[in-house]
Amino acid sequence: MRKLLLLTSLLMVGISFSMAKKNEKINPPSFPISSNKTLVPQPEGLWAIATGWQDDWMTGWKYANPTSEEQSGDWHILKGSIVLPQGEMKLRDAYKELKPGLIKYVRRYEWTGKEPLTHATLSVRWRMEGENLSLFMPGILYYGNKNGAAVNSNIIPVYEGKEGEFAIFEDHRFPMPFVMLEDGAAKNAAAIHTTPSPVRGAVLADQWWSMGVEAGKGYTDFVLYSGPIGYNKQHSVAKALQQRPMRYSDTYITMEPGKVIEKEFYIETYAISRPGTGFQKPVYTSIDIHKPYDVDKFADFQSIIESKYRFALDRWFGFDSEKQGFCMYDLSMRKDIVMGWCGQADSPGYALQVLGSIIGDGSIPEKIQKSMDYLSTFPVDETTGVFPVGFNGEKYHGGDHVSCGQAMYNFSKAIESARKSKKYNTAKWEAFLKKSAEGQSIRILDPGWNPVSTAEGFYIAPLIRASKLFKNKKYEQAAVKAAQVFADRHLQMNGCYWGGTLDATCEDKEGSWAAFQGFLELYEQLGEKKYLDWAKHAMDVCLSYTVVWDIPLPAGRMADYNFKTTGWTVVSPQNQHIDVYGVIFTPEIYKMGTYLKDKRLQDLAKVMFRSCYQLTNIYGSQGEQLQQTNFAQHGDMSNVYKLRGGYSEGWTVFWITAHFLNAGARFMEMNVIP
Repeated sequence: MRKLLLLTSLLMVGISFSMAKKNEKINPPSFPISSNKTLVPQPEGLWAIATGWQDDWMTGWKYANPTSEEQSGDWHILKGSIVLPQGEMKLRDAYKELKPGLIKYVRRYEWTGKEPLTHATLSVRWRMEGENLSLFMPGILYYGNKNGAAVNSNIIPVYEGKEGEFAIFEDHRFPMPFVMLEDGAAKNAAAIHTTPSPVRGAVLADQWWSMGVEAGKGYTDFVLYSGPIGYNKQHSVAKALQQRPMRYSDTYITMEPGKVIEKEFYIETYAISRPGTGFQKPVYTSIDIHKPYDVDKFADFQSIIESKYRFALDRWFGFDSEKQGFCMYDLSMRKDIVMGWCGQADSPGYALQVLGSIIGDGSIPEKIQKSMDYLSTFPVDETTGVFPVGFNGEKYHGGDHVSCGQAMYNFSKAIESARKSKKYNTAKWEAFLKKSAEGQSIRILDPGWNPVSTAEGFYIAPLIRASKLFKNKKYEQAAVKAAQVFADRHLQMNGCYWGGTLDATCEDKEGSWAAFQGFLELYEQLGEKKYLDWAKHAMDVCLSYTVVWDIPLPAGRMADYNFKTTGWTVVSPQNQHIDVYGVIFTPEIYKMGTYLKDKRLQDLAKVMFRSCYQLTNIYGSQGEQLQQTNFAQHGDMSNVYKLRGGYSEGWTVFWITAHFLNAGARFMEMNVIP
């Protein structure tokens, strides 16, 4: 009976594995990806360890295959060893099926030699056959970062899947710790999820396991290493600075006699419906593995709104009795009223209308009317709809698509809310939005319109909203056209959403948010299901930038507060710190949870909103850049080994405050208190 249960279990897993008879060769396991493709170990052996270090990389590889096997409940267990001159490395793999296509795996290394094993590197390697497989690494590499590579392939990780390429990064760099390979032509994909961890016996003070891929001829290997990293054909470098990498070498370990090291990971294999969708399944698997739903340990909604509003008041400034509004910078630094992107002077004009009832400040209506009236005086180019977004007391400046689109959206929300309350005179606001929507529609509907990046996706939502507010079909036509252009470009991921942040030139979560917001707004205004499908694709890219686990931190400003990284978002493959930006799309994630009947999204949205309030100080101030990995844009950046755990608390541009107020208002409109 026991043998029958064992065989049944093995058949359910779909693993190429059978209990060996005495003296019979034991084959390593393999995992089916499709009817004709299997994930297999490296041909040299199931296990491999490197025993030397030369030219900034591992050398002296030794291999082994299983010599015994057994069963313990649901676990399949393989054992073997590698005999070295210094002693024996005992090896054990244990794995079981959690559900069809998802295997939990634990690899164990035990050094039994009488002397320490030095310059060692432990590894895990699984091979997927196929040419030029597409690579997805959350927060790091998006189907090769094709758009960023076309701008500057030297300052971001790039990957084409050609023989000899590799992309391997520290575990703590991954917001969602997995790597995915997609074979779009064959419509199948595989992913490796890791349980991130620092390495025992490491030479470096803060050395972690690493994860990535290495491409060969006709195949790509998933790899986990006990430290070595590298990318863009450079071994032992970290993506440590905005413009360049830094050397990060000598990442081997020393195993003392009797030392045991284990590495836990998950293998996921599955079919896909079309190219460009392989990343979506492991995004949700990662959420399921880490369950980032513990919200009650963070500040409550009311406290967050009150604190952020108090800080917003510190940015209120008037150049004169008419030119009044919320400034982008600390007033002691620079007086500049700026719409969109980092300034968000337009945001409170909507948000405070909704939040006023829970804030209880009688001066709010006057501030809303004055600030929105003043912003409405900014000159608009009637042929393009573009307008300067800032005024510094002497001149207007700016006028990028990101800022213009975001400002137009907030104007539309302010007008809609004011029409409901009938407390404000919106004539100037409406004239401004009409003028910009008219110009943008003319520009977008021109047959020659060819947007450089997804930055112009920020026009979709305000244009479809303006079409409803002003009953103008032209604005709807422009919104629909823009959405179709970005869907055609990005849904198959032959170039991922990008260009939504102004201090990076690559794929980014802001570009993904532009599409997500626009597609979802079209669905809500027009009711066509295809827009909901498009919104989910863009949302899933946004989610992939979201940290779903608490990254342990070294001594530093973040550790001072027992900081929890769950719910924060990585900026882009170029700027690898985390920030609170994801707060702005938490209401849309919550909505998608409602539309898709997926409570995970609603629970995650609440955590994101409240977790991102961490590190807000007694004045309500909060900095932008937090260094969860070996990356920095601020302070002393000369030592790569001292970057992690830092915090740029002095860069306090207004969006950090405005996004909480804006998202809080949109939650209240849904009658949801996160």
